[in-house]
Amino acid sequence: MDWGTELWDQYDIIEKHTQSGLELVEKYVKFVKERTEIEQNYAKQLRNLSKKYNPKRSGKDEPECRSSSYQSFVDILNEMNDYAGQRELIAENMMMNICIDLTKYLQELKQERKTYLLDAKKAQQNLESTYKQLDSSKKRFEREWREAERAAQYAEKTDQDINATKADVEKAKQQAHMRAHVAEECKNDYAAQLQKYNKEKNQFYFSDMPLIFNKLQDLDERRVRKVAQGYILFSDTEKHVMPIIGKCLEGITKAGTNVDEKNDSLIVIEQNKSGFERPGDVEFEDYSQGINRASSDSSLGTPKGPMDLLGKNRNKNFWLFSKKSKPTVTEDFAHLPPEQRRKRLQQKLEDICKELQKEVDQSEALGKMKDVYEKNPQMGDPASLAPQINQTSQNIERLRGELNKYETWVAEAGVRGDTLRYKSHTFNNNGAHDLLSPDGAHSDESTPDTSQAIYAEFDDDFEDEELTAPIGKCTAMYSFPGASEGTISMQEGEVLSVVEEDKGDGWTRVRRSNGDEGYIPTSYVTVSINK
Repeated sequence: MDWGTELWDQYDIIEKHTQSGLELVEKYVKFVKERTEIEQNYAKQLRNLSKKYNPKRSGKDEPECRSSSYQSFVDILNEMNDYAGQRELIAENMMMNICIDLTKYLQELKQERKTYLLDAKKAQQNLESTYKQLDSSKKRFEREWREAERAAQYAEKTDQDINATKADVEKAKQQAHMRAHVAEECKNDYAAQLQKYNKEKNQFYFSDMPLIFNKLQDLDERRVRKVAQGYILFSDTEKHVMPIIGKCLEGITKAGTNVDEKNDSLIVIEQNKSGFERPGDVEFEDYSQGINRASSDSSLGTPKGPMDLLGKNRNKNFWLFSKKSKPTVTEDFAHLPPEQRRKRLQQKLEDICKELQKEVDQSEALGKMKDVYEKNPQMGDPASLAPQINQTSQNIERLRGELNKYETWVAEAGVRGDTLRYKSHTFNNNGAHDLLSPDGAHSDESTPDTSQAIYAEFDDDFEDEELTAPIGKCTAMYSFPGASEGTISMQEGEVLSVVEEDKGDGWTRVRRSNGDEGYIPTSYVTVSINK
C-alpha cells in the first residue's frame, strides 16, 4: 500500500506528517548533543578529580609514596583518567557519527521534501488555471446561448408582426443567425476546455500527485530508517568502548589486590629505623657507701638527676619517649639517626657520581671536538671551545671535592659492604680526556694526572663490564682507515652496530660482529637508530 493510492486526497496530512518527521530528527540530534555535553563534562570532572588527588612531582619522593597502598591509589587515579578518556571518546563518536551525520542527512531531506512540495503546488496551480479557463468558457457559452435564444425569439416575433417591414424581418433573422453561430462557437470552446480540464484532472489525481506522494512516502521511510540507525548507534557507541572501560575497572580491582600490608610494614621499617641499640638497664649506684667516705667529692656534690643516673646510657637519645625538637639540617646528615644517615649519604654519593660521569662524558666530547678542529680548522675554531672546556674542568674539580668529602662521610657511617663502582678517568689540565683522540692526536697537555682519577672501590666480581647493547645500525658510505687510537677501520658498504650516538663531536661509536669497537666519522655513514 502506498500513499499515492490510499491518501490521494490527504495532501495537508502528508505535508504535516513529513514535517513532523523532520522535527523528530532535529529533536533527536539535540538530545544526542546534550548527551555529548554531559559526557564531556563528566570526563572533564573525572580528569580534574584525578589530577586533584594525584601527587605533585615534589611529593612523589616522600617515603609514604613507596607503599603498595599508596601506589595502588595512584594506579586507581590513572585508571580513572583513562576511564575519563573513554567517556570523551563516546562523546566524540556520538557527535561525529550521529549529530553531524544526521544533521547533514536532515538538510538533504528538507531540500528533497521542499522540491516535492513545490512540484505538487505547481501541478495544483496548473489544474486550477485550467479549471478557470473551463469556467470562463462555460459562462461565455451560457451567456451567448441566452443571447442567441433571445435573438431567435425576437426574429420570430418580428416575422409574425404584420406591421413589420420585410427589411426588419430580414434584419432580425440575420441577428438571430449570428447569435446562434457565436453560441455554437462558445459551445465548442466550452467542450474543448472541458475535455482539456478532465484530462489534466485525471493526470493530476491519477499520476502527478500519486507520484509525488509516493516520493514523499519513500523520503519519510528513509528518514525513519536513518533515525533508527541513529538510535542503534547511540547504544553501539558506548558498547564499543565498554571492553576498555571494563579493563579500566579491572585495573582498579587489580590495584586493590596488589596492596601488600606486610611489605608496606617492611618499607616503614626500612625507611625509618634509626640504627640505635635499645637502652640497657639502669645501673644501681649505692649512695650509702658515700656516707662512709667523708672526703669523697661525690657525696658532697650536687645530687644526680635522672639523666645522670642512666650510667652508660646517658648519652643515648630516647627518641621514642622524648619530644624531639626540629634538628638542624647539616650537609653530612649528622642530624639523622645512623641508619637513615647511611642511606642518605649513599644516595648523595650516587647522585654526585652520576653528575660527575656526565661532566666526564662532556669533557671527552669537547676534547675530541677540539682535536678535530685542530686537525681540520675549516670545521671550526678550537679556541671557541675553551670557555666550555674550562667550565667543564671546574665542574669536574668541584664534583671531585664533593665526591671525596662524601666518601669520607660514608666510610664514617659504615656502609655495610655496599660498594659502588665508578668509571676511572684521567684528565689533562683542560678537563679533556687524556687518551688519544679518535683522530690520533694528543692534546697539548698530555701528561696524565693519576692523582685526580675518579676512583671508588671496584667489585672483584664485576671487573669486566658487560658489552653495551647496540642502539641501531649504520652503513659505511666511504672507506675509513681507522689508523688513530680509539678509531676503527671500515670498508665502503660495510654494516656496523651503533653502540653510542654522535654527541656533537662528529664521531659515532660502533662495533663489529667480532666484538671490535671504536669511533668512526659520523659523516662517513648513514645511521639508523632503533625505535
